[in-house]
Amino acid sequence: MSIEINHITKQYGEQLALNDVTLSINKGIVGLLGPNGAGKSTLMKIITCYQPPTSGDVSVCGLDIWNDSLELRKKVGYLSEANPLYMDMYVTEFLRFIAGLRKVPTSLRKQRVNQVIEMTGLGPEMHKQIGQLSKGYKQRVGLSQAIIHNPQVLILDEPTTGLDPNQLVEIRNLILELGREKTILLSTHIMQEVQ
Repeated sequence: MSIEINHITKQYGEQLALNDVTLSINKGIVGLLGPNGAGKSTLMKIITCYQPPTSGDVSVCGLDIWNDSLELRKKVGYLSEANPLYMDMYVTEFLRFIAGLRKVPTSLRKQRVNQVIEMTGLGPEMHKQIGQLSKGYKQRVGLSQAIIHNPQVLILDEPTTGLDPNQLVEIRNLILELGREKTILLSTHIMQEVQ
């Protein structure tokens, strides 16, 4: 359940986004803290195989981004900063769809959808279209899709964006609980979030 980042560099043309980053993360929660534009999201995209580095290597649970990207993705849940959702789908419909994409066994899908809805506090909104939800509830849907397949590693890019103070407490507690069993890497530019 570890993430090993070895000498990762990423350049966009002349722009150096990451410069020789080396980091080792084991079970628990690690926060990446830095201002917007510091390279946090870029590093997360590299770890999740959404974007290749210019140089360097990453392994997640012993799987290499260059040779094992499909298997690696099965072990990772990812909430991107943009939180792309299908706005016309209903919450439960979307989570069933993602569970199918993530190969959750058919016999367990309904149960797993219900579990993540309860874990993320989506119960009151579960029968609504995603486009009708507040930003905070959309963020919960994004977190739900990231954990639907019970991954060993969670990569959460600014997971508390748009949450009100009560929602912040609930989602922080959920992340702390998940961190007891999983490796979680989360990013933020807010010092209190990392604390």
